[in-house]
Amino acid sequence: MRTLNLTVVEVGGGRSDLEFPVTRLLEAGFTGKNREGAMKHVEELKAHGVAAPDRIPAYYAVPRHMVTTGDEIEVLGDTTSGEVEVVFLFKGDQTYIAVGSDHTDRELEKESIAKSKVMCIKVLSRQVWPLADLRPHWERLKLQSWVEADGGRELYQEGSMAEFLTVDDFLTGVRSVVADGELDGMVLFMGTIPTLGGELLFSPTFEGRLSDEVLGRELSVHYRIRPMDWLV
Repeated sequence: MRTLNLTVVEVGGGRSDLEFPVTRLLEAGFTGKNREGAMKHVEELKAHGVAAPDRIPAYYAVPRHMVTTGDEIEVLGDTTSGEVEVVFLFKGDQTYIAVGSDHTDRELEKESIAKSKVMCIKVLSRQVWPLADLRPHWERLKLQSWVEADGGRELYQEGSMAEFLTVDDFLTGVRSVVADGELDGMVLFMGTIPTLGGELLFSPTFEGRLSDEVLGRELSVHYRIRPMDWLV
């Protein structure tokens, strides 16, 4: 079983260690608050030859070992890309929030979204926040990501949690598709926002950020992408 070593950061700045044994890894997609927003991402994928999912929101189970807080992942080829997401972690009666990247094989995604999800390791921040601290201003949280382009750092995605389903609506939907209803030990990626340029870009690095401007803090994830091109 994969165990994540995390740090819980409280509103007052207090910190505590959190060992999180991962029992399940689940990825949600197309979780926009309105159908128009969700369909925008569907159309973005269709432009790359990806078939629309059977249902919206969509859910994809991923082997539980395929998540890390490391700063580098290996991938096959140069047709993969990251996407910034809010990540829920459930432990006992506590729920924590991280920021992560659902790194995905875009070529395989044309054949099967579900298969593409299991080709790349998922990355999340080492620091997490208690969900309870965020509920009063959830919709004001801001998501952003950056990639390397033309030799510089380029803003790739930007949006707020106001664009997504509410926490309660989202989790109600998740519980409806988990056969035994058990979320304890689950790492749950909530879904992403469209890219600013409408393009899915391969980049040697990916950086994601969740900003809480109300409380003046942020969570970040940053990692390198290393293609396995060392065979002749």
